[in-house]
Amino acid sequence: MHLLAGGIILGVALWLRHDSQTSSILESRLDDQPAPSTYYVGIYILIAVGAVMMFVGFLGCYGAIQESQCLLGTFFTCLVILFACEVAAGIWGFVHKDQIAKDITQFYDQALLQAKSSDAEKANKAKAVVKTFHETLKCCGGSALESALNILQPDLCSQSVSSAFTQDLNCHSKIDELFSGKLYLIGIAAIVVAVIMIFEMILSMVLCCGIRNSSVY
Repeated sequence: MHLLAGGIILGVALWLRHDSQTSSILESRLDDQPAPSTYYVGIYILIAVGAVMMFVGFLGCYGAIQESQCLLGTFFTCLVILFACEVAAGIWGFVHKDQIAKDITQFYDQALLQAKSSDAEKANKAKAVVKTFHETLKCCGGSALESALNILQPDLCSQSVSSAFTQDLNCHSKIDELFSGKLYLIGIAAIVVAVIMIFEMILSMVLCCGIRNSSVY
């Protein structure tokens, strides 16, 4: 069970890390300044926990088969440490949920402002960043008015003029929706793993006590 849970968590974390939407946005650079990458902290915690869970799961299975109190005790200790990491990841995600979207939004606004600069070189670099946001999120500005104005500039926006009146092209809301949704998945994964760990800690202690009592008799 622990091996399966570890594999699922690792798979979800790797999918979140290499998701095409978030990757294309977070790999953008503006004047050699990378996009805010705080989002990856929670994912790296999940990747580490998932990998360690798979190893610890093997340790627990082997300890149960060998009826080793030492291995089961080590298994329990590892579970406690992993549980603390999961709680930390959950708290981190809850605390930074709004801040991550805010940082990415500010980065987008900075690029959009620079794209209208009189310095052609800086403007072209910023336009590439802005267009990455627009094409990835299918949006075209930070507000309805801005979206309508950007649509008139093909180098900033690839959406059609009619879409400004038929679709929500607000990049701010699209950024918030994307990153809040991903962090929500991280939170769910952390909660599921934490619940599994609680049951496994109880089971490991029951097995350990059972082995100790059987050795007495």
